[in-house]
Amino acid sequence: MLLTHFDWLQIICFVGGIIILCPLLGSYLARLFNAQPLFLTPYFGWIESLTYRIGGINPNEEMGWKRYAKSLLLFNLCGFLGLFLLLRLQSFLPFNPQHLPAVPWLLAFNTAISFVTNTNWQAYSGETTMSYASQMWGLTVQNFLSAATGGAVLMALIRGLTRKCSVGIGNFWVDMTRIILYLLLPLSLLMAVALMTQGVVQTLSSYVQVETLEGGHQTIPLGPVASQVAIKQLGTNGGGFFNANSAHPFENPTALSNMLEMIALVLIPAASVHAYGILIGSKKHAWLLLGVMFAIWVGGFALSTYSEHLHNPVLEAYPVLEGKETRFGINNSLLWSTMTTATANGSINTMHDSLSPLAGGVALLNMMLGELVFGGVGVGLCSMVMFVLLTIFLSGLMVGRTPEYIGKKIEKYDIQWVMLAVIMPGALILIGAGIASVLPVALEGRLNLGAHGLTEILYAFTSAAANNGSAFAGLNANSDFYNLSLGIIMLLARIAILIPSLAIAGNLAMKKITPPTSGTLSTSSMLFTVLLFCVIIIIGALTFFPALSLGPIVEHILMIRGVAA
Repeated sequence: MLLTHFDWLQIICFVGGIIILCPLLGSYLARLFNAQPLFLTPYFGWIESLTYRIGGINPNEEMGWKRYAKSLLLFNLCGFLGLFLLLRLQSFLPFNPQHLPAVPWLLAFNTAISFVTNTNWQAYSGETTMSYASQMWGLTVQNFLSAATGGAVLMALIRGLTRKCSVGIGNFWVDMTRIILYLLLPLSLLMAVALMTQGVVQTLSSYVQVETLEGGHQTIPLGPVASQVAIKQLGTNGGGFFNANSAHPFENPTALSNMLEMIALVLIPAASVHAYGILIGSKKHAWLLLGVMFAIWVGGFALSTYSEHLHNPVLEAYPVLEGKETRFGINNSLLWSTMTTATANGSINTMHDSLSPLAGGVALLNMMLGELVFGGVGVGLCSMVMFVLLTIFLSGLMVGRTPEYIGKKIEKYDIQWVMLAVIMPGALILIGAGIASVLPVALEGRLNLGAHGLTEILYAFTSAAANNGSAFAGLNANSDFYNLSLGIIMLLARIAILIPSLAIAGNLAMKKITPPTSGTLSTSSMLFTVLLFCVIIIIGALTFFPALSLGPIVEHILMIRGVAA
């Protein structure tokens, strides 16, 4: 039997927790996105007003999509420069009890881009590289800001779909403020307290020196961990305070903390779909989108489970626990690996390099699809909407009529931006991995040769282009080549979804809403759901099947023949 009764209980609790919390938080998000009063308004309203006064912001002022995009880019540029300088100057700043030196400039460049783009790729060991100041003032702050940026773009896109004859899609500064104040901060506070009750550390004390049972000495790293873990999960940021990430007992000490962190990484993205249905006036359409997401995730999880429980003639061991945290076991490792790569979270509680070939391939494919299976905060649903528009456009071509979505005609201008958002991440993955596969300086970072070595390289560029940040753990990415190339790819990939979403929002907002006719394709039908599912899978298969064949697929074939890849 692949799964025990206890394994099934964990799966039921995980999926059940999402299903129960999704409508509750989704209804709250709908009110937040619609600028309606919230139960937190009496407590945080004065902070919101004070923020506007200090920033000179008129909360009633609308922005066109170009101004909205300029504000977003300028804000994130300032965030990048601030974080880069903080990392370079950390040796002179307080809250550095270990007296850690400045972060090397290329690593600081990579890390700053990583956290500003909500990728949280980490080519360093947190406990030996980052001071408490860098962790708190730099990385944790950007966890909030990058997640809020994605949420703000989703709010703008929804306005573009629902408004008519409008040139405005909202105010970037207002959207950012409201998302942080009324969503991310309260949830993170509750999550941090819950994690501290489970034993996640939260302190500014220096590292502790202890004597082991063998008479040796060991340094126990500490730090303000719970506060960072809370927002890294809720904001689909990923990364970790410690190098071992959520496999570290100080980040994830118990079975309950593991379950809470897994639910947290998908909570906001899944709830956003429910809120989307409320705001566009079609809950059925939203539930069908959620159904497509779950179907893709369940398929990946099932394949990963099957693969992990196959007899491995190379290792001659069952179960294969190498690289897995034995406190959590195989089932929890696969639940986490499939969901973290589907949600753009990037945190890990097991070494993905040690997963079976097909399980590692599923993690790869989840990211290659654009992480639209729930995806990151805001941008995950934006990616799904891109595929919805593409499906509607292709359906319109087949019947010979102008495609429509929520009463808005989808025309050439919109599809051009859609294609940029769909094609750009894939191009970045394949071009980057192709270059790294032939450059000696890049090949030196591999831990393994052959198919597994190719998967290590492919995973790194996929993680960067998908703004995921999870690492395969078999590649030494802290080199000049990878710090520079992956940093550039993370930036381009983030822009490739944010700007098209805003451009489409601005164009659709100016259009009239036309009532549906007998020739309009219903987006709340099972036919549309099947078409959408097929478009997502076919595009992923056609784009990445050759690369996957040379990596995890051929490695799986070799494994069952008893040959080490």
